[in-house]
Amino acid sequence: MIQFQSHTISNGLKVIVHEDASTPLVNVNILYKVGARDEDSSRTGFAHLFEHLMFGGSVNIADFDGPLQVAGGDNNAFTNNDITNYYETLPATNIETAFWLESDRMLSLAFTDKSLEVQRSVVIEEFKQRYLNQPYGDVWLLLRPLAYKVHPYQWATIGKEISHIENATMEDVKSFFFRYYCPDNAIMTVAGNVKASEVFELAEKWFGEIKRNIAPRAQYPKEPEQTEARSLTVERDIPFDAIYKAYHCCSRLDPEFYAVDLLTDILSRGKSSRLYNSLLKQKKLFTEINAYHTADFDQSLLVVEGKLVKGVSMEQAEAGIQEEIQKIVNETVSDEELQKVKNKVESTMEFSEMDLSSRSLNLAFAEYMGNANLVNTEINLYQKVSKADIQNQARKIFRNENCSTLYYLAQKKK
Repeated sequence: MIQFQSHTISNGLKVIVHEDASTPLVNVNILYKVGARDEDSSRTGFAHLFEHLMFGGSVNIADFDGPLQVAGGDNNAFTNNDITNYYETLPATNIETAFWLESDRMLSLAFTDKSLEVQRSVVIEEFKQRYLNQPYGDVWLLLRPLAYKVHPYQWATIGKEISHIENATMEDVKSFFFRYYCPDNAIMTVAGNVKASEVFELAEKWFGEIKRNIAPRAQYPKEPEQTEARSLTVERDIPFDAIYKAYHCCSRLDPEFYAVDLLTDILSRGKSSRLYNSLLKQKKLFTEINAYHTADFDQSLLVVEGKLVKGVSMEQAEAGIQEEIQKIVNETVSDEELQKVKNKVESTMEFSEMDLSSRSLNLAFAEYMGNANLVNTEINLYQKVSKADIQNQARKIFRNENCSTLYYLAQKKK
């Protein structure tokens, strides 16, 4: 059970505190409600660019990392389609260093030409190294626009193309920052050896004078139901052929999410899972095989992906996947199979509570989902999932017309 207290300060910043006197540390986590889905289709990659820009100096502090290191802390950040998240862990006695740093970059970044050029170059190089010049790196650059035709999930967090970052102007960057990086679009969680009353006072002291931004958020366009199977075949310089089958499924916020999560676990979590046992171990069709969902805040994807054994045809591999999918569509799973994956989920959730930064992030994420106490109650939602729920989701999701398939082939040597 994660105990916490929450308070919203004068400008709309939500502050959640988890007191833990057993550690000398404190974790400060700020979740901004902005991700790749908030970008303009002609200016993508901005949320990820800001993940880098936020470390490039703010209006009063030229160097973010230096003061934090002097205070004995470390930090990191990540961006996805729905959120951008920043966090620091440092000795609890130095907590105000984190508040000073985070409040100043929420107030305003430095917005220097030098900082923009440096971080632009970093992001462009990352785009090239991780997505264009790495085996299988461009899979999501191909799969997303194949599966999504309307919703902004059609581009990856890195962006649609390098030119969008190359052509980003200072005006573009400032506009994006002041629209989304504001107190009433953020959730701060503080976990560690602190007192909630003191944290609330510090939050008001350091963040209270930053202006809120009450600009209304536009509704995200709804992706139409997919009514016919889609496919794309590409050739790349890779060691093994691969297949990616993406099916539309529910949102992370929907009640049926928990059945979908357990469905993917039954298919591919661990060496006793169905896909691993049948297609890799017994039939030896794949060197790797996985099923997972993207767990997005809007309509997500359930993806089955695998790398083929040399000599196995794409037809054989896909038929193997289809056979296993039909089994879970046509037959209910066993009590033992369902309980096994529920136990794994419970142990994973309990293990995550051992880490201070995970507790802090989990609280922020649950709050954005609508209820911070989900960190304590979500396991009950998993336990309520029945065999019929699993089969119902399998039948709903695993329809040919709901599937976008990427055939990712190794180039034939001349």
